[in-house]
Amino acid sequence: MWVLQQVGHALQTSFTMFWEVLWPLALGFLLSAIVETLVAKQAIGQALGSDSIRGVALATAFGAASSSCSYAAVALARSLFRKGATFANSIIFEFASTNIVFELGLVLLILLGWQFLSAELAGGVLMVVLLAIVFRLTLRRSLIDRARTQAAKGVPGRMEGHGAMDMSVSGGPFLKRVVSARALTAISHYFFMSVYSLWIDLLLGFLIAGALAAWVPDAFWSHLFITGHGFASEVWGAVIGPLVAMLSFVCSVGNVPLAAVLWRGGISFSGVVAFIFADLLIIPILDIYRRYYTGRVTAYLFVVSYATMSLAGLLIGLLFEALGAAPSNRNVKAFTTPVAWNYDTVLDIAFILLIAALLVRFLRTGGVMMLKHMSRPVAEQAG
Repeated sequence: MWVLQQVGHALQTSFTMFWEVLWPLALGFLLSAIVETLVAKQAIGQALGSDSIRGVALATAFGAASSSCSYAAVALARSLFRKGATFANSIIFEFASTNIVFELGLVLLILLGWQFLSAELAGGVLMVVLLAIVFRLTLRRSLIDRARTQAAKGVPGRMEGHGAMDMSVSGGPFLKRVVSARALTAISHYFFMSVYSLWIDLLLGFLIAGALAAWVPDAFWSHLFITGHGFASEVWGAVIGPLVAMLSFVCSVGNVPLAAVLWRGGISFSGVVAFIFADLLIIPILDIYRRYYTGRVTAYLFVVSYATMSLAGLLIGLLFEALGAAPSNRNVKAFTTPVAWNYDTVLDIAFILLIAALLVRFLRTGGVMMLKHMSRPVAEQAG
């Protein structure tokens, strides 16, 4: 009986978190789908062929406007690299795609507050700058050649179909494109493509967060994160945050519920930011890097990524502390407030109706067949 009560408590906490962020998550997916519908991927590849400031800025902007699925971002980055983008810009694109996107920002805002949203956006831009500098100083031609040779082999990873699909609507005035039947179809397809890509990570993120919140005492987190030791806590949090993310096996928006648990448990503000950045360091994605670019290039990307994630998280945390903007309240509403009739519930119901309308369009326009192709390698699709 006690076991069932504990399981029920964990599931209730998971559902409460999900219900609180359902509408911002759906809104984020919708905004991302609209942008992807209006921006052609072919144009992205042609714009990232130079490691100039403009190239880095475009890689960041295009990444922020694309899908937040980490696996799709990694697949698309390789596709861009093979089509002429520089290796550095390809990696910067995928970092922006997983850290400066609509759905991640909206979920952070609702679940943790504006400070975390601001830190994520500022830290994401800072991390891009750090990556560009480190790549300029350390990325050798031999590594790029090794990565290019391996990438040309087209070794399958995951979500290549998602990364390669381009359903953008081009030609004609902007408003006419947005309201056209083709655009509505593309938006519905991109929307459910994102849902299909991320549902496992989201499910795992909410379930793991609910279990940790219900079963792991705060004292454990306090000892692990050396809570209450000022600068030492900030540094340690920024160092251990990416490691915790690696071991969680959860990426993209699925990291946010876990971040809420870590914040309540006592990890530093810097640690939360670094943890969220580290979704591209989970072990399955490192294995895809190995297949895409060889083991030596993967080792280089791991070291550079870990260092820039930790440093960006630490610098943003210290900046917010210096400005007096760092949050101090560790009470996460989703852990203490049950589902009730409030504005969250009203918005959730409204977006559920919108999702249902998009689903009808999706099913009537070959969406299921599109999903079947999405996970297949591009060569198989062409065949």
